[in-house]
Amino acid sequence: MVEPSSGRFVVVGQVARDLVLQLDALPGPGQSTTVDGRSELLGGKGANIAVGLAQLGAPVDLVGVVGEDTVGRWLVEQVRRDGIGAAAFTTRAGTASALMVDAVTGDAQRHQLESVPDEVLLDVADVVAARPVLAEATTLVLQQQQPAQALLAAAAAVDRGRCRVVLDGVAEDERLREELLGRAHVVRMDATETAILAGHPVEDPGTALDVARRLQRRGPRVVAVALDGVGDLVVADDRAHLVPYGDATVVDTTGAGDAFVAALAWALADDLPAELAARTAAAAAGLTVGHAGGRPRLSAERVRQQADRLTARQLR
Repeated sequence: MVEPSSGRFVVVGQVARDLVLQLDALPGPGQSTTVDGRSELLGGKGANIAVGLAQLGAPVDLVGVVGEDTVGRWLVEQVRRDGIGAAAFTTRAGTASALMVDAVTGDAQRHQLESVPDEVLLDVADVVAARPVLAEATTLVLQQQQPAQALLAAAAAVDRGRCRVVLDGVAEDERLREELLGRAHVVRMDATETAILAGHPVEDPGTALDVARRLQRRGPRVVAVALDGVGDLVVADDRAHLVPYGDATVVDTTGAGDAFVAALAWALADDLPAELAARTAAAAAGLTVGHAGGRPRLSAERVRQQADRLTARQLR
């Protein structure tokens, strides 16, 4: 039986400097435009999930890699300021830290540029060095933009009898994907990842439910599927709950999935019923799309209040 949230969360994933630019429209060739808003943040999907958990009041550590540069030192400082454990960070000599540029236009469209050197991806040695932190985890979140071998090493380092393993996404390598799914309790997929598993785009709740049921037979008990333009489907054991999108004004969808994963992991660790966990996760995502940039702005109170406004529809 997995222990509740009295233990620790550990997130294994990407850490980056996130440069967010707000502008009316992208310039054409040979043109320039004025940036109306600019912010530089701790970012990357792994860091965003960890920040969300910390904002919800969860004790959380982050396992990631930064470069041996000024940005890397700044990122580690920001992690600590957010109340996240950074003891398991690796600083990689001879490389620059990852950079994300998120250009958000007035029509709520995002245009992302990424500079992620291979050297700032986790390797097995980094995970081995993080074993003292991983050994304390009662919830482990594995963010799938990292090499699958490193994620498998992290999953193997936790006590499966007391630690819930949450996969954010699916591995590209089919063989290693199956190994990871076999170790996972929870999987969350966006539309692109669901299409990879299904072999075709998945656009309706019924098809998404079929994909989730097949995935459950491969190991995970809880499967969450994002349906573009529809909402979020959460399948737990033999129950399926669809939470349609709320009425939040969308400024930037960057980070919505990260907030969803953080809140879902938090809710499941508190043993909330599946329907309430689904609404809680959807609420966190809805609270993140209202501002530019992927960094969440959550609190337990705001998420609970927003979750109370949402309605989940049970599917069979």
